Amino acid sequence: MKMKFATMAVAAVMTAGPVMADLVFPSLSYRTGPYAASGIPFADGYADYFTLLNERDGGIGGAKIRMVECETGYNTEKGVECYESTKGEGALVYQPLSTGITYQLIPKATADGIPIHSMGYGRTSAANGTVFSHVFNYPANYWDGASGAINYLLDENSGDINGKKIALIYHNSAYGKEPIRTLEELQKIHGFELTLLPVDHPGQEQKSQWLQIRRDRPDYVVMWGWGVMNQVAVQEAVNIRYPMENFIGVWWSGSEADVIPAGAAANGYKALTFHGVGKDYPVYDDIQQYVVDAGKAAGAGDQIGTVQYNRGMYAAMLAAEAAKTAQDIHGTPDITPAMMRDGMEALEITEAKMAELGLPNFGPEFKVSCEQHGGPGLVGVTQWDAAAGEWNFVSEFKPTDRELIGRLVAEDSAAYAAENSIEPRCN
Repeated sequence: MKMKFATMAVAAVMTAGPVMADLVFPSLSYRTGPYAASGIPFADGYADYFTLLNERDGGIGGAKIRMVECETGYNTEKGVECYESTKGEGALVYQPLSTGITYQLIPKATADGIPIHSMGYGRTSAANGTVFSHVFNYPANYWDGASGAINYLLDENSGDINGKKIALIYHNSAYGKEPIRTLEELQKIHGFELTLLPVDHPGQEQKSQWLQIRRDRPDYVVMWGWGVMNQVAVQEAVNIRYPMENFIGVWWSGSEADVIPAGAAANGYKALTFHGVGKDYPVYDDIQQYVVDAGKAAGAGDQIGTVQYNRGMYAAMLAAEAAKTAQDIHGTPDITPAMMRDGMEALEITEAKMAELGLPNFGPEFKVSCEQHGGPGLVGVTQWDAAAGEWNFVSEFKPTDRELIGRLVAEDSAAYAAENSIEPRCN
């Protein structure tokens, strides 16, 4: 009898097949500090989408997902420490959510063979896959954002902004400085006057900058802010009675947390975006059922549909689709970081796929390749409706100046390749 049970046990183990390792997705989050208001909903959206896949689908391709969260506080040194402490757990891809951290991780992650997805941030020239083999920033980058803002202003002024005054108020960091070169080049093309107004970390003191804006009376103010800086800037604009409809933030300066503190006076403020707004998408019904109602949400479940929650969810969705692509390419659900990189480089997002995922018309279609890691760079513009408490599109996703951006990407990536003795690939 004992022999029979032993034989059955061995047979059960043999038929069960090999045990697959978890698919590990680190989350370099910041739920504390002056950037927490922006960091928390992004981290929640990122985590909740992976939880949805585990609870509803059993993971990705039959392999369970394990998300490893590490608090960076939006501090570059802590971000690097988080990378070093988590990379050995089988990390498939890093989304640093910080330009400073991304810059530091590019050489490290490349040497370690782990891909980075800096969606809408980081080093813009990483869009050139021939130089940056392990870095991806689809579907849009900072230089697309700068061009998208200017294109919107051109549309608002019948194609002519010659002589218009535009002030850039920006976070005095690698992040905030990213659009300057593009705006300077666009200034030469379109003839507007550009004023640069840096704001030091964390951005709570901006009185002198807004006094200058009140004195100079620029026709438009463009903002590259983050966290508490955005809230303060919107309030300072209110204080000097700057017209909100002429105040436009990049996508990291356009969330509910940035405008709600100023109340009704923030009405009309605008922000760029590269994805949809609100929660009128079928995927959120599933997140409510399988994650929030099941008591498995990363947060309180009250951020669904907010801008940063949507962005975190979108980042997780793109990571999951790249993982599926990698599984298909290599014929195994148990993928490695190298396989994940292959999946990211072969990723294709169509409207049919977005609709199937419960996100119809949420973001642009795009296809990644060895040469092109940056996506189509389509940029939309949203506007805050304070009475309704929601963002609405005032300009749909439109092309940016790809000729200029392509030239700047080529120049910057070539300089990086020369500095780091990198031989361009894909030939």
